[in-house]
Amino acid sequence: MEKQLIKIYTDESVPNAVAKGLRRRGIEAWSCSEIENLGLSDEQQLDYAYENCFLIFSHDVDFVKLAAKYSIEGKSHCGVVYAHQKKYSIGECIQKLKYIVDMSSPKNIENHVEFL
Repeated sequence: MEKQLIKIYTDESVPNAVAKGLRRRGIEAWSCSEIENLGLSDEQQLDYAYENCFLIFSHDVDFVKLAAKYSIEGKSHCGVVYAHQKKYSIGECIQKLKYIVDMSSPKNIENHVEFL
């Protein structure tokens, strides 16, 4: 049986280079600007990610709060990964996200928040 892979969606706070770097490593990844979702609210971004089975990666701590709110309300999401913008370089973010994809599955990351 083939392992189901995590797909990644990056919000406006993340440079497009992260999604591009992930794709170069064989991971399905898209930035909100590539999909023309700039200007959507955080809730709309998280809902878009859920509708398309994407884990969302952000430097915006509001996504952590929103995931907690969804949990309280009984709403689902496909996972949130948060990293402080100044903590890791683009390359380090790509490396850490690739590790999550390699070591987990969509089912394991669903409704989960991961801090890099």
